[in-house]
Amino acid sequence: MAVQMHRNMVPRTTIERFKFTRYESLDEPMSPPITPTTPVSPKEYDIQLATSADKEDILIFLREFFFKDEPLNNYLGLISEDRPRCIDLEEYCTKELDNGLNLKAVHNGKIIGLSLNGILERGYLDKEDDYKVTDPKFSKIIRLLDRVGKESDIFARFPEFDKTVTVKILSVNGAYRGQGIAKELVNKTRELGKQYGAGFMAVDCTSHFTALALRKLGFELHYSLKYADHKENGQVVFKPEKPHEAVTVYVQKF
Repeated sequence: MAVQMHRNMVPRTTIERFKFTRYESLDEPMSPPITPTTPVSPKEYDIQLATSADKEDILIFLREFFFKDEPLNNYLGLISEDRPRCIDLEEYCTKELDNGLNLKAVHNGKIIGLSLNGILERGYLDKEDDYKVTDPKFSKIIRLLDRVGKESDIFARFPEFDKTVTVKILSVNGAYRGQGIAKELVNKTRELGKQYGAGFMAVDCTSHFTALALRKLGFELHYSLKYADHKENGQVVFKPEKPHEAVTVYVQKF
């Protein structure tokens, strides 16, 4: 999960949609194999801007393909049969849907992939975010991500740039993985980032598999924090199942 989410808003883009019939495979999965699904043959799909009008469809997708499988959510039991929803998590993930940077992959009118994105500007760490999280479990994740944001100091790596586009969530329906959809979502995110004056991309990865996919796409490791080294009151906070051993930040200059 890449979830450095902030309030910075950007102008609406004039790009409304992109069509693709290319299906380059990523050798590495975006997440662990899920319960076997019926393979879906490559077909034409659209990459479209996602907005607040898509909020409910986006949440339906995230509940099925992202929230439960994300390593930290899974370890904390943030989503379970007894607790099927975490309102703080849902609001946090969808609070910037109208920033003009979020993308959805659509096939036959159904969302099959998402890239929820944002823009960060130099000095963003000095600005207070008025979004309040009350859920005690989700608060642990937010504190970890705040630490990663401060320690990684992504703008120190690229002193020539004052803006970066961040991929906060990248997820594809399990039945459509291996068809290059994640790659196309990242490519189109890069194009939008350039339009808004960003000089590079930055992605926080809580999943080992997302990190592998980003390396495949040419991203470079910028920062890593082992979960065993993140403690509160002397106790390790997160102990997700292997191979998820660290939260990482990957970057790519345009």
